[in-house]
Amino acid sequence: MKITADHHALSKLLRALANPNRLAIFERIHDDGLCCRTDRKGNTVCAIAQDFQLALSTVSHHLKELRSAGLITCERRGQQVVCAINYDTLSQVLVLLTPKRQQRRK
Repeated sequence: MKITADHHALSKLLRALANPNRLAIFERIHDDGLCCRTDRKGNTVCAIAQDFQLALSTVSHHLKELRSAGLITCERRGQQVVCAINYDTLSQVLVLLTPKRQQRRK
């Protein structure tokens, strides 16, 4: 078997999730969906920093790593940056992690 670009991409993605803070931030963004619910503050950098009691610069660094790996997208809305899960990337990861035998059965 040859190492492909998909292997390199998956490796980068898994490295991004290997950090406990990034994994927790990713989970929070995933659980909150596309934010903008009235019962939550949403997936803004400030809300994430407040929830995890981390400095804005630390959260920004973690979000940069998640964004660089293709796991999340970030969009500026006025003065705020709102983050969302990149489901295209997640579906590609599932294909790579699903054994070929199971893929053929579907």
